[in-house]
Amino acid sequence: MKLVTFTDPDAPGRDKLGRINSEGHVEDLTPVAGDRTLLDVIDAWPQLGPALAAATALPVAAGARLRAPIPQPPRNLFAVGKNYHDHIEEFARSGYDAPDRAEKIPAVPIVFSKVPTAVTGPYDDIDPHPAVTTELDYEAELAVIIGRGGRGIPREQAMAHVWGYTIINDVTARDLQRDHQQWLLGKSLDTFAPMGPWAVTADEVGEPRNLIVSSAVNGEARQHAPLADLIFDIPELITTISAGITLHSGDIIATGTPAGVGIGFTPPRFLQPGDLVECSITGLGTLRNAVRQHDPARNPR
Repeated sequence: MKLVTFTDPDAPGRDKLGRINSEGHVEDLTPVAGDRTLLDVIDAWPQLGPALAAATALPVAAGARLRAPIPQPPRNLFAVGKNYHDHIEEFARSGYDAPDRAEKIPAVPIVFSKVPTAVTGPYDDIDPHPAVTTELDYEAELAVIIGRGGRGIPREQAMAHVWGYTIINDVTARDLQRDHQQWLLGKSLDTFAPMGPWAVTADEVGEPRNLIVSSAVNGEARQHAPLADLIFDIPELITTISAGITLHSGDIIATGTPAGVGIGFTPPRFLQPGDLVECSITGLGTLRNAVRQHDPARNPR
């Protein structure tokens, strides 16, 4: 199933749970799920999943506005750096990495986090934060949504803990990433995690290694790579993170980005106000986020 969180004109300010039907329309799952959020549903999936799948004759939500599938994650998003060989190479060439780390293949996954307030909708604008950064970049990534939590999850059981998948654009302020010598600030500014457009259950996705991650800026193709190219695959990431951290239902793991980001060009091609960034993954849809034009009245600096 493809599940969404949406608002509609008849209930402004209230999030609803929906399902994408075969025609691509949003069906309102309120008659079945009531006021439950996607997080609630994931947490009770063994009971609620079959009921949602069997639901028929649901009302179509005309004028629905999609939000991120999980608009307010209860915890930081887990994210992974340097998880494609070609991205490691372009990152090393860019001069943004520490010289002693450039071009080295990580021996273990590099895990960092993005704060929940970075999350924004699949078609919402990206705030360029001109008072904070001048080097805005994009990173298309597959995000794994945990279903059954746990700690010390062994590799052979890891995929049983995956509820489903969505897309994240790991928007990055490269100058903050470089200057602070850590990634939290440069990755966590407000609107720096567009997510969606929907969350797709693992059974519908099948083998994630067959998925293709791609991105485009203003219609120009930038990134294109299969998930099979990951250095550390999904089971390895789950095993690594859960070794000493208890994963919860609804936790999100962004798996890393392939080559083709802005700093991979010479000179770098950073995002500018008005640019349209599209991030796509096979079967998971497309994020379409414009970089907001700066409004001096909103931020006078």
